[in-house]
Amino acid sequence: MRKINIGLIGFGTVGTGVLKILRSNSKMIRERLGASIVVKKIADLDIKSDRGIKINKGLLTTSVEEIINDPSIDLVVELIGGFEPAKTILLSAVNKGKHVVTANKALLAGYGIELLKAAHKRKVDIGFEGSVAGGIPIISAIKEGLSANQIRFVLGILNGTANYILSKMTNEGGKFKDILKEAKQQGYAEKDPTLDIDGLDTAHKLAILINMAYGTTITFKEIYTEGISHIEPLDIEFARELGYRIKLLAISRQINGQVEARVHPTLIPVTHLLSKVEGTYNAIFIDGDAAGPSMFYGKGAGMMPAASAVVSDIIDISRNIVREINHRVPMFSYQREFLKKVKIKNIKDVVTRYYLRFSVVDCTGVLSKISGILGRHNISIHSVIQKSRRVKGVVSIFLLTHEARDADVRKALNEIDRLSVVQDKTMLIRIEDL
Repeated sequence: MRKINIGLIGFGTVGTGVLKILRSNSKMIRERLGASIVVKKIADLDIKSDRGIKINKGLLTTSVEEIINDPSIDLVVELIGGFEPAKTILLSAVNKGKHVVTANKALLAGYGIELLKAAHKRKVDIGFEGSVAGGIPIISAIKEGLSANQIRFVLGILNGTANYILSKMTNEGGKFKDILKEAKQQGYAEKDPTLDIDGLDTAHKLAILINMAYGTTITFKEIYTEGISHIEPLDIEFARELGYRIKLLAISRQINGQVEARVHPTLIPVTHLLSKVEGTYNAIFIDGDAAGPSMFYGKGAGMMPAASAVVSDIIDISRNIVREINHRVPMFSYQREFLKKVKIKNIKDVVTRYYLRFSVVDCTGVLSKISGILGRHNISIHSVIQKSRRVKGVVSIFLLTHEARDADVRKALNEIDRLSVVQDKTMLIRIEDL
């Protein structure tokens, strides 16, 4: 029976999970694949720490070159993350004619097209199921399961840390900073959670999904991104009263040749499935012109879910190796010659509904001043509620708008926030009624 030799670069949490799956499910994998997968070498800077799994020390090395330059290794798995040295490692492996698997969403979101071109030149495959939503098989779903569909929109909860924090704020109360501290203590947030709470991790994943859904070549830098650190318990409470929940949402639509691409806190109706995604779970809601709406839900991170996605790529590419074929399914779902640059819709031109919270002096005529300014900027009020005082002399006014252009809302708020009766910067959260 054919043996497929793999080299594993990065022996951290996910790398350990990959080795566990390849060992515990080896018989099943062999029967499904018709070949044996053999871990030939594992490279990591730390080869002494106990990973909780028995391993022959002869498999371990601190030298990536031992894997890259070994002609017997068919496939390289990169699990170190970040831009460098991961990019150099992957390109070196590809240039040596080796297939590669990676879970590196940041690298793919910034340099995916460069990797794609190199892989085509050397006629090797790149797998990256583990780069988006952990154990949820969303990459293969878009590549194959939904390949007959024109994707109309993609909405996703793609970061477990952010979703955990917002879920705790909604279900148990508490301030953002206190729950973030708790999330770090419980291992749900990194020591430096910036990528998660500022929305950048979600933007990385959305860039990958957009390129696959629409056949585009955008990078994460083109995606409008906001984080969740400014969300307050008051906003969570009022959203619930109105029948909404706040989620950090990845949003993409293709309309008239333009693509909407944005990540920001969003009010979602409690009746929608996405609003019910709790804790560290992820979900992606996709609408295809033939299949209609579909939702993919599951664990978005963790050793075994992420390792499951990585091993699925190893098996998929190994099937190609056994049959001596490549590029049976295009890396970004579309054939390379049909990938195209598209115009990303400027956030200023996005039209949606808005939740606005004003902190104002408790006096007569305030609401009329605010509504007058909104009206002059073509913003129609859907509903308005004034809450009783929480700070002496200051009240909160909550307002929902009808659909309005983002640029008009920003101009209006700039004018409103300069009013002497306004005590703090207005809170703005967009609404998706789905």
